[in-house]
Amino acid sequence: MANKIIDQLENHCSVRQFTDQPLTKLEVAQLISAAQHASTSTFSQQYSIISVTDPKQKAILGEISGHHWLEKSGHFLLMVVDQYRNLQIAKNEGIPADVLGTTDKFLAGVMDAAIATENIMVAAESLGLGGTIMGSILNDSKRVIDTFNLPELTFPLLGIALGHPAVTPGLKPRMPEAMMHFEGGYKLPADFSTQLNGYDAALNAYYQSRNSNARPESFTHHIVQGLSRDPKLRAELKGVIAGQGFLAD
Repeated sequence: MANKIIDQLENHCSVRQFTDQPLTKLEVAQLISAAQHASTSTFSQQYSIISVTDPKQKAILGEISGHHWLEKSGHFLLMVVDQYRNLQIAKNEGIPADVLGTTDKFLAGVMDAAIATENIMVAAESLGLGGTIMGSILNDSKRVIDTFNLPELTFPLLGIALGHPAVTPGLKPRMPEAMMHFEGGYKLPADFSTQLNGYDAALNAYYQSRNSNARPESFTHHIVQGLSRDPKLRAELKGVIAGQGFLAD
């Protein structure tokens, strides 16, 4: 049976080339509202969103991420894990707030921010917009924290570059369901190698058919390349997170 929401989800693709048209105030308000209506752990709403429109701040994010194309996005949102707001409530009520610095509360904020991020992307695509969710802001999380004056018990988790698509890329093949959906427990399929080879071939065909940046590529090579990166990259993350007051337990 046709379902326009499922159709939209199954046709998602990351957009990295935008027109010069900025998002309107109404569009931004609609996206923020969509985020606010996402599921949130214990209804504690443990995240905040920063709109980034200043060209200098965008340039800094471009340097940090290595993706300067984000500077041409129609709007950029910074998704922040936020227990600082709840710390103020605790102070107002005169009660201890040590629990806010625990790993549990950090993960709760991560989940809240991530779920809100997906709501924003789905809402954006429903409005005819496009974008990319960017974890590459974590390449220098301390600089992001300093640039946006993030207080204790906050942490920049993701960025979202949004805008009116100038180019819409083709759909990138996902792995076969049997490789990632199991019944009753974790169990890779007996023919895992065969399925992986088939997926490698499908992904390679996709990459070589692209109008831009066509290249030989497979899922296996993609994973191996990721595992071959400098282990020092983002090695400071745990320390930065702890420096913000999290992981205190």
